[in-house]
Amino acid sequence: MEKLKHRWGIKSNWALTAIFIVFAINGSFAAWVAKPITNLLGLSPETLNPWLYYPLRILLVFPIYQTTLPLIGWLFGQFKFFWEFEKKFLSRLGLGFIFKG
Repeated sequence: MEKLKHRWGIKSNWALTAIFIVFAINGSFAAWVAKPITNLLGLSPETLNPWLYYPLRILLVFPIYQTTLPLIGWLFGQFKFFWEFEKKFLSRLGLGFIFKG
């Protein structure tokens, strides 16, 4: 745990615990939000081949997850960490231009 705290620049165990909680909550939240959206679009394993449905659902969950991560982080007092995490992650995907002014 100390290595992770050092790598992420975190000083307290509370902050590390809050970050783990945010990752867990946000993953579940993004999947939960994606379900009604896929239903609204008429996508389901019954109407679409599962080999196509699940990759489409993952593609839908991804932007929801990335958008809500700093918001959920803010609720736990970790906005700065997650904002920097998002900028670094998206720039590694070639999407860093989103944060350029």
